[in-house]
Amino acid sequence: MPAAPELISPRSPRVAAARRLARRNFRGKERLFLAEGPQAVREAAAHRVDGAATLVELFATVEAAERYVDIVVDARAAGARVHLADEEVIADISTTVTPQGLVGICRFLDTPFEEILAARPKLVAVLAHVRDPGNAGTVLRCADAAGAEAVVLTDASVDLYNPKAVRASVGSLFHLPVAVGVPVEAAVQGLKDAGVRILAADGAGEDDLDDELDKGTMGGPTAWVFGNEAWGLPEETRALADAVVRVPIHGKAESLNLATAAAVCLYASARAQRASGGCRSVTDS
Repeated sequence: MPAAPELISPRSPRVAAARRLARRNFRGKERLFLAEGPQAVREAAAHRVDGAATLVELFATVEAAERYVDIVVDARAAGARVHLADEEVIADISTTVTPQGLVGICRFLDTPFEEILAARPKLVAVLAHVRDPGNAGTVLRCADAAGAEAVVLTDASVDLYNPKAVRASVGSLFHLPVAVGVPVEAAVQGLKDAGVRILAADGAGEDDLDDELDKGTMGGPTAWVFGNEAWGLPEETRALADAVVRVPIHGKAESLNLATAAAVCLYASARAQRASGGCRSVTDS
């Protein structure tokens, strides 16, 4: 590894600025956010927005810099400033109980909703009034794994750059376009105008996911709308959808949590869109 800089002082203005990124108002003002841990930092170092590197700064303990030398090299290649720091500094910047020795500062990377529509996506996850950052990040990760082409966070949803949401996405934040601050009505209408069928996921939905799959109605472009963790989707949002779909509960569980239901729905659509000659129920044993 190239010669490393000296340990940065805990009193450095750079450390103070990084620490403030834990607060939403400061993130919004600077349009910067924290990415913690080797997976997120590795993805950030490789990511570009309009040709500009997303990772702009990296703080690393000596041990982490030696262990993840490839990440440090990639960070420098991306033009990021690399600071060696002791564990006290990393703990001060980090928002986790047990930091992993790497904390990156990244540029905002959300995509204008109009660009998402222009790309004619086939599978989209819309988070409507989702307030829990862990759930938001996990749904983003599920959408990425299922091959979705975009995620939309409505204007009443959690901050995409909340450190917990970034961690829960496990790097998926850097993999697919995400639009933020879009009113629910505008999101649904825009997707409909782009030829996307809108399915609202709701435990009390009139339509059953198994039936939708068996009828062969899920093979076209689809957007799933997922609601708040506690109260689900309000009636006015349900009314905007082409169908309100429930995930069938075959056992004795009362319900599924948001992230689990999202994974089932998104994978069902992914399978239907990739199927040749029809598809079977994803909940059949």
